[in-house]
Amino acid sequence: MPTPENGHTGKRIAQQRKLARLTQRELADRIPYSYSWLTQVECGARPASVDFIAAVARALRVDVTVLTGQPYVTQLQEDRLAELIRPIRESLDLYDLGDDPEVTTRPASELTAATEALCAQVRATHLHTAATALPDVITELTALCWRAPTTDLWRALASAYRTAHDVTVKLGYFDLASVALDRLGWAAERASDSRLAAIRQYFRGLVYFREGEYTIGLRLIRSGHAFLDAADASREALTVAGQLHLGGSVLAARAEDASAAAAHISSAREYAGRVGDASRVHWLNFGPVNVALHEMSVAMEMRHYDEALRQAKAIKLPAGIATSRRAHYFIDRARMEMELGYTEASLKSLWTAHRTAPEQTRYHPGARETVRGLVHLSRRTPQMLGVGVHVNVALARFS
Repeated sequence: MPTPENGHTGKRIAQQRKLARLTQRELADRIPYSYSWLTQVECGARPASVDFIAAVARALRVDVTVLTGQPYVTQLQEDRLAELIRPIRESLDLYDLGDDPEVTTRPASELTAATEALCAQVRATHLHTAATALPDVITELTALCWRAPTTDLWRALASAYRTAHDVTVKLGYFDLASVALDRLGWAAERASDSRLAAIRQYFRGLVYFREGEYTIGLRLIRSGHAFLDAADASREALTVAGQLHLGGSVLAARAEDASAAAAHISSAREYAGRVGDASRVHWLNFGPVNVALHEMSVAMEMRHYDEALRQAKAIKLPAGIATSRRAHYFIDRARMEMELGYTEASLKSLWTAHRTAPEQTRYHPGARETVRGLVHLSRRTPQMLGVGVHVNVALARFS
């Protein structure tokens, strides 16, 4: 069963609402959800979807993590992941301290290869392995960049900062992830690499996607495009531009701007048609399949669950797709199926996500809320009592 710190998102929403001295009616008037929806979430009768949480966080002017209970510290301690956060934090603080003569570094070529390996490990969802190796890579690259800076070394350091962002986001340390993005911008500027600067804006946009500030997020996406040279038709530049459009599509969907979301998807599809499978270009997973996955996400974020599920069923994930992306697909599919009342199918999708990427799925707030929604459905509907046993087993695994 859930630990007390992770117990009930709806209860935390109620607590923060009361601290803000708002009634349920008053809070409901400030979010794009009904009073009935809010009351059901607060009492635990309905799961708090990620878009609902973002809307409430924005209305209450609190961080999303206050409502979700992230990071899930007890779970992280049990999985021996919490102990890896402090070394990452410390390595991110070395950026402006100059050279440390006590640091012995590996050859530059070896460290550059190590940054590529870290990206691959994150996409394979080997979070413990990546988090363990990351601080030394950052520390050594920082020292080398101060001793004998080159463009390639600054790019490698930027890649390591990107991995720090990816790992800390997946584990729920969003403030630390923002620090990593600041460091990415610092390294990208020294590398004079406009594509890395654009990638940073993409990830900054996703910060505001989580926090419910979609206007700022879309401005960051536009800023990312501005970093790119319009005359640059290289595969790398087109991939980054396409990924920016995918970020814009889900931000526009959350902002309930269907035409803007469709325009972003259309542009991304055009770029994907030109570059093909560019999943390893900056490890952005960009390509035709990822465009299809984002089109599905757009429908889901606009709460068109029937259409989203239809699209999900039509997507054929290639064998070589990143493990992290495969698991994300099944987490999203489980949410759609749960919202439509397909409890057994939703549970099956969650188990598939968990088998595919256990660490990623356990720490994904959407997966956890979907499990709680399934628990409620299994208890409320007599014919689902048999399924309820399996759902409660799932809850124990996710909590």
